[in-house]
Amino acid sequence: MRRQPAFLFAAALVSITLIDPFAVLLFLPAMPEVKKAFAISEAVVGLTLSVTLLVMAIVTLLYGSLSDRYGRRPVLLAGLVLFTAGGAISALAVSVSDLIAGRVIQALGAGCGVALARVIARDAYGSDSLVKVIAYLSMAATLGPMISPLLGGALIDTFGWRSVLWFATLAGALITSLAYAALYETRPADEIERGRTGFLRNYAALFAHPRFTAFVLQTGLSTGTFYAMASASAFLMKDYMSRSATEFGLYFVLFPVGLFIGHLLSGRLSRRFSIENMVLTGSLINLTAVIAQSALILAGYLTPLIIFVPGFLLTFGQGLALPNAQAGALRVIPGLSGTAAGIGVFFQLLLGAVFSQVYGLLADGTPIPMLIVVSVGSVLTLLAGSTPFLLKRRERAAVSPR
Repeated sequence: MRRQPAFLFAAALVSITLIDPFAVLLFLPAMPEVKKAFAISEAVVGLTLSVTLLVMAIVTLLYGSLSDRYGRRPVLLAGLVLFTAGGAISALAVSVSDLIAGRVIQALGAGCGVALARVIARDAYGSDSLVKVIAYLSMAATLGPMISPLLGGALIDTFGWRSVLWFATLAGALITSLAYAALYETRPADEIERGRTGFLRNYAALFAHPRFTAFVLQTGLSTGTFYAMASASAFLMKDYMSRSATEFGLYFVLFPVGLFIGHLLSGRLSRRFSIENMVLTGSLINLTAVIAQSALILAGYLTPLIIFVPGFLLTFGQGLALPNAQAGALRVIPGLSGTAAGIGVFFQLLLGAVFSQVYGLLADGTPIPMLIVVSVGSVLTLLAGSTPFLLKRRERAAVSPR
């Protein structure tokens, strides 16, 4: 019989999902200050974000597979300790090389957060309620993105850019303590042997399913589009519109609010509409938001609201699709749910790193590079998001009587 999760268990589960925003979004308003402090280019300072995302992407694959083999709890705790240590090293950096090295260590630990939260939720609450649990877990976890840029901006304007790294270090220590006290081992005993098969064989088994590939690509491409817009917004607000870090943080709240509302509706609608319909709807909303933003900017309008209101719609569509795509991917082979969760987060972080760094390389002080990158990302998101819907229609047509 499945052990019933307690309130402290749920609180710890939510807290470990905060590792991602504390590693990435809390640092976002510091990037223009880091550029000035070390006298480096926008492309170089972009490495402090893109390298973090890339490392998180790679190690997420390992965390998912290792949790299938050795258990969720020890793998999670090891990652949390690394995250905390990396934050302290970053805060003490005396050069951009030191900062990037510290961020790499921080990222090595941060990769444990979202992937293991999803699979622990699947273990503890069961696959039947998975979409709803992931939606509400994700909804609670958007508190991190809501407060991170705003808190980061206020800390930077008051104490300097290093303060966000010290805050992340303190938060890491507290989250590690809570996880140690409240989270028990959730890996089902009947999945242990399946988790001991070869990593590559497990990956091949999952990618043999087109639905799995489409689901993880949709989540990755939509996340990459978001990170490109988020990275661009920091520089456009600071350098193009001469706004403060605190003001950036206030406007940035529209991004996670959209995600929060999307997750809320996704959880409410999970039993009324199919996974495929929800993923397709979210993908269409993403593209619509980008088209509207592009039209306004190309017409000569650029204000903070022109960036962040379409960004709200972008993340709203992402919030509708994300829990459904994640649940769809985890259901393909239940015995490989840890590996599947790791692959899903890998694509989110990998494409987040790629899209944000491509923006940094194209950046020329105008909003045009952002429009190019997010337009490409939203079109690809729709292509991936429509694939499971089309596959389901084909399956129904194949079995329906003629």
